[in-house]
Amino acid sequence: MKKKSIKDVDVSGKRVLVRVDFNVPLDKSLNITDDTRLKASLPTIKYLLKRNSKVILISHLGRPKGKVKNNLRMNPVAQRLEELLKRKVLKVDDCIGEEVKTAIKGLKEGELLLLENVRFYKEEEENNSSFARSLSSLADIYVNDAFGTAHRAHASTVGVTKFLPALAGLLIQKELEVLGKALTTPKRPFLAILGGAKVSDKLGIIKNLESKADSLLIGGGMAYTFLKAKGFEVGKSLLEVDKLNLARELMEEAKIKRIIFELPEDTVIADRFAEDTQTKVVEVSAIPPGWMGLDIGPKTRERFKQVISKAKTIFWNGPLGVFEIPPFAQGTKDIAQALAESKATTIIGGGDLAAAVEQMGLTSQMTHISTGGGASLEFMEGKELPGIAALDVGA
Repeated sequence: MKKKSIKDVDVSGKRVLVRVDFNVPLDKSLNITDDTRLKASLPTIKYLLKRNSKVILISHLGRPKGKVKNNLRMNPVAQRLEELLKRKVLKVDDCIGEEVKTAIKGLKEGELLLLENVRFYKEEEENNSSFARSLSSLADIYVNDAFGTAHRAHASTVGVTKFLPALAGLLIQKELEVLGKALTTPKRPFLAILGGAKVSDKLGIIKNLESKADSLLIGGGMAYTFLKAKGFEVGKSLLEVDKLNLARELMEEAKIKRIIFELPEDTVIADRFAEDTQTKVVEVSAIPPGWMGLDIGPKTRERFKQVISKAKTIFWNGPLGVFEIPPFAQGTKDIAQALAESKATTIIGGGDLAAAVEQMGLTSQMTHISTGGGASLEFMEGKELPGIAALDVGA
């Protein structure tokens, strides 16, 4: 269902409360180490400023659990945002109350105000109605541009929509268009590559994509549960014993639906989980006791690349090995490079994988990198996202 966006209404001169996702990583000196999420919000912010809106930004940062934590204040975000926008960003030390009301009263058209970390209030995650009403009293229009939190029914993502006209920002609009098209009308063959640690995290998306995709390539820690379900010994590799029957059912379902369901045929193994560990490449049928699989092997990489070369739409969620440790990063790197060189529509499903692609310098070579790991996963599972469902319906 199409959602009404900021392009569908006149926002000029209006006070616009924009929920952004500025939950960025900080180092010990409180410097932002990755500003991807800030950059992703710029089109919406610039659009509103250009139309002389009074822009009020609200976000969470980290997990303060309803308490004020000075190391999770939005000050570093305000500073970096000023650098990106090349203009003054006003910042207040609260997100409701008299200080905020006074600052907004003095806000001129085409000016920008950043509120304090909304999760300093426990009422945010509780989706408390009176807290949502206090937030909504600050503005004339609400805009959600935080796809990364769209799967959370919080006061600043759902609660405020009961009191204000609720519109999609340009980032959310793009996410819905790209991910929605992949699910409903993808160019075929449609390939899904799924990695990450656990089958339990990906059950929903595998089930849904078995009805949508032409091929599924499985890597990461969850591959070993599938391999064990096929009868292979997996040593000390990550294994969810309670998911073995489900893994068998998913593979049987793929066979019935005539979907290509590929598991690794070789793997990089280690005798312990460390950078300086001993490693070797073995067939998945030959993982010795006491060893663990931590990356897809070279044969698997080549086979996966062959499938990628034929695909027209590719969705990838989750790394294919422990990419944070160099000896086990090659599988993720090789497959990311194959996507970068592909002529297909390539969609990276956020989270750790988005960070890995950014680290490799391949972001600009992908069609779309989702800003929401959990949100993109739930969307591709076919779930309704509360923060999207709450927005006004467009024509």
